[in-house]
Amino acid sequence: MRVSARTGPPRIEAIGPLRWMRENLFSSAFNSALTVIGGVISVWLAWGVADWALLRAVFTGSDGSACRVEGAGACWPFVIHKFQMFMYGRYPDDQIWRVNFTYFLALAGLVPLMLPNVPGKLWLSIYMIVVFPVIAFFLLTGSEWLGLEIVETEKWGGLLVTLVVACVGIAASFPLGILLALARRSELPLIKWLAIGFIEFVRGVPLVTVLFFASVMLPLFLPENVTFDKLLRALIGVALFSAAYLAEVVRGGLQAVPRGQFEAADALGLNYPLKMGLIVLPQALKLVIPGIVNSFIALFKDTSLVLIIGLFDLLGIVQQAVASDAKWFSPQTAVTGYVFAAFVFWLFCFSMSRYSAWLESRLDTGHKH
Repeated sequence: MRVSARTGPPRIEAIGPLRWMRENLFSSAFNSALTVIGGVISVWLAWGVADWALLRAVFTGSDGSACRVEGAGACWPFVIHKFQMFMYGRYPDDQIWRVNFTYFLALAGLVPLMLPNVPGKLWLSIYMIVVFPVIAFFLLTGSEWLGLEIVETEKWGGLLVTLVVACVGIAASFPLGILLALARRSELPLIKWLAIGFIEFVRGVPLVTVLFFASVMLPLFLPENVTFDKLLRALIGVALFSAAYLAEVVRGGLQAVPRGQFEAADALGLNYPLKMGLIVLPQALKLVIPGIVNSFIALFKDTSLVLIIGLFDLLGIVQQAVASDAKWFSPQTAVTGYVFAAFVFWLFCFSMSRYSAWLESRLDTGHKH
């Protein structure tokens, strides 16, 4: 009897929604009970949020009196009237176009760089690493010889400060973290122990302490005529703090690379930079994508701590608006402002998380969705 061999990958039969629910949600009496209880709790929570945010919410009004009605829900007029403040702080109204143009230039370079099959990745990388930071600096701070009004960083606030601290922190901490991880695995004792000392010291103190040191203590060690901008000090502190944690993530990836990869690189006669840059690091970074993105998400959320040194990020500017403007006083004003800030933070963090999952799947890291 002739048996025909079938080639190609095995066929995966489609599973209908009813079968999927039966196998995953109602496979046993216990799972069915958990599904019903979880569904009831989810519906109850969703109804509570919808009732507060939509059904009983106030959408129009010029002050807090519109939200002081008995039984009123979210006070959205507060967010609407303070929206520009939440986004830009006290940045001059006639100069806000500079911030928006900076956002546009960032997206114009970052989005094609993150998408596959887009040509010119090298030039896009050079643009984002070398060209864009210079343009963004002059656009945001201003320059007299370019005809742009000087805007002191004390006037920056809201989402602008959050994005500046987070983006600069991520961009600076990533290469620093890689260098620290490589230094910690170095065979030179001096370099190795210096890296270990820095990493363990920074990881042993909270970010608040690092920010306080960078803002208050650091100027005491500098000459009298040398000063640093407060935002610059915060950026240095955040970058160094994040780099220490990122170094341990990268070191875990380096240790997970099979020893044979190192030996194969040595057998090819590659020197240390080529071995790490072409063979080891690409594999190590691919293995620890979840850890890297987790560090970036933590850094993005930790930007709210810059309030302790007098910088008003999104959460800080919301808190300031709630506490300082008696015109908008109502029982729901503070809650609405904090919910809005929480949603913005969640939106950025969730986007980073989903991009990480997509990147893992594309690079075939074995991640299970």
